Amino acid sequence: MTIRSTGGRVAAYAWLVFAALNLIDLFVGITGDPDYSLTTVTIAFLLLLGCGIAYTVGMRPQIAGDEAGVTIRNPLRDVRAPWGAVRRIEGRNALTVVFAGPDGTDLETRAWVLQTSPRAQAKAEARAEKEARKGKDQGQGFDLRGRTPTGYAAQQLNEMRERQRPKARSGAPDKAAKARAESEEGAARGTVRWSVPAVASLAVPLAVVVVLLIVGAVG
Repeated sequence: MTIRSTGGRVAAYAWLVFAALNLIDLFVGITGDPDYSLTTVTIAFLLLLGCGIAYTVGMRPQIAGDEAGVTIRNPLRDVRAPWGAVRRIEGRNALTVVFAGPDGTDLETRAWVLQTSPRAQAKAEARAEKEARKGKDQGQGFDLRGRTPTGYAAQQLNEMRERQRPKARSGAPDKAAKARAESEEGAARGTVRWSVPAVASLAVPLAVVVVLLIVGAVG
């Protein structure tokens, strides 16, 4: 299960194409003679800074769940939590995961993908309650409250989490499996890491732009 923002990725690729064409025009001269002035170089690094923003904001963010755990990739940081470390997963205005951090304390991370405004959440709940009442009148006992894309993603991840729990044997409860599960959950830890490529894609062109602006002001 992998969830990304389609709109964000389309916008990011559109910017990358735009930036590439402008960089070629600046230094090759598609629409005119190439220019290697300080202003041109500054513009080039501003375009690269835009590419860094497109990469971190449009292309990086995602939510991924697999047999081992859940990964939340935000613009600058990556969070990885094995299922044993996950305390709860909720999906309202944003998908949030509470998990045991590296030192054992509970941490909470919010996913950049699937942000839902409070107004959209309220509309979805009102619509779902109406559908639920209609289904109840027709003899169907189902409840769809909170079924926004964010809520549905949280439901899917919680179902995956439940599937990975050790199952008891038929008959009497499997005490060994229960003890093993509790031990694994107690020892499992999530990780939070800065993404070096993401930070560099913003920091390097920004630093160069600042230096070029200072050089231009002094000169």
